[in-house]
Parts: sequence; C-alpha cells; structure tokens
Amino acid sequence: MIPTPRPKPRWFRRLVLAALALLVLSALPVLLWRFVDPPTSAFMLARQIQARDEDDFVLRQTWVAFDAVSPTLPVALVAAEDQKFPMHGGFDVDAIRSVIDQREAGEASRGASTISQQVAKNLFLWSGRSWVRKGLEAYYTVLIELAWPKRRILEVYVNIVEFGDGVYGAEAAAQHFFGKSAAQLDASESALLAAVLPNPKVLRVDRPSAYVLRRQRWVARQVRQLGGPAHLRDCCG
Repeated sequence: MIPTPRPKPRWFRRLVLAALALLVLSALPVLLWRFVDPPTSAFMLARQIQARDEDDFVLRQTWVAFDAVSPTLPVALVAAEDQKFPMHGGFDVDAIRSVIDQREAGEASRGASTISQQVAKNLFLWSGRSWVRKGLEAYYTVLIELAWPKRRILEVYVNIVEFGDGVYGAEAAAQHFFGKSAAQLDASESALLAAVLPNPKVLRVDRPSAYVLRRQRWVARQVRQLGGPAHLRDCCG
C-alpha cells in the first residue's frame, strides 16, 4: 500500500505564496517600463531626499526618445562603459573574471558593471556595495534583459544616467553643459559626457581636469575603433 503524501505545512504554503507575490510585484515595473517611460529613478529620488536642505539644488531631467539623441552619444557611452553591450546577456563574464583576478592580486580595479546592470541599479535600487544590493542588481538585470530589447535598455540609460550633480539624462546634460539639445551633440561633446562616468560628482563636464580630457580622447579613440554609431546598428538601429 502506497502511503499518502503528507500535506505541506500551512507556513510553507504561505512562504511559497509570499515568494511568488514578491516575484510578480518586482517584475511588474520592469514590464511597465518596457513600454512606458519611467518618470524618475531610484537614484533621482534618493538625491532629491538628500537635497531637502540644499536651497540651491535643482534636479534636471527631460525624457527624450532614443531617435532624438545624437547617435554619437550612445556609442560614446558604450565605448566608455560597456563595449560588449550589443553581444552580452547582461553580464560581461570576462570583465568580471578580470576584476576578480585584479583584486586577488591586490590591484585596483574599476569594476565590471554593464550598462544593463547600471540601468537595474539606477532605476530600481540604491547606491552601495552590499551583497544584498548586488544580488538584487543581478536579479533585475536578468529581468531587464529578458523583457527589454537592447535599444530600450540603452534608451532608458541615456535618459537616467547622471552626468553631473542633479543632471540626469542626455537632454538635461546637453542643455545644461552645452546650451543645445541632445540631438545636436557632436562627437567631442559626447565623448566628454562619457568621460565623466562613472563618477560625475568628482569628474566634471564643465570644468574638465587633465584626467577627464585624457579620458575624453581615449573614449573618442575607442568609438573610432568600434566603428562609430554603426557599432550599435544591429542591436539598436
């Protein structure tokens, strides 16, 4: 006689249901922002809260469609931050291995976050280096890569990335630093914007240091080696 399986305890069923509810609730905004332009990001909200006692703080951000951004900027950001963006599935495994090797050797490393990871972090999470945040970043990166095409990932990135204190996105940066629209940015200006990442509060677009200018030239060379905006044609054209 086959014994009848014992039913799962009530607490176990509740735990499973709670986990499924959290999964659905976390996936819903990812699916929503696939079709709707997010009005803000977690990083912008955090900066606004931080600036409550700063009378002179102004948050600048204006959403623009991907086609309304000069093609020189997305490729400059990819050249500076994530050259394998068109090919990877959210994570640059080779870069991660390189960072691990450098840290084990006691060498300084710049990090291995892809643009997809930065979108996940900036849009949904908080700054910091805890394992909890890194785990959530990886989780949201997977969801974003599954739900969004590469063009949408890059479109969101160019609209929420911080180029200066309180200056978010391509349109606000172009207007604030160059007095023109994002569509009018030239290759040199785009390389300069990309050069201040990932630390735009220290590295300045309006007062570029010798290091930023060297990095601007490096970004421009990388863009040329990648083939210019054509590098993104297959994934984001």
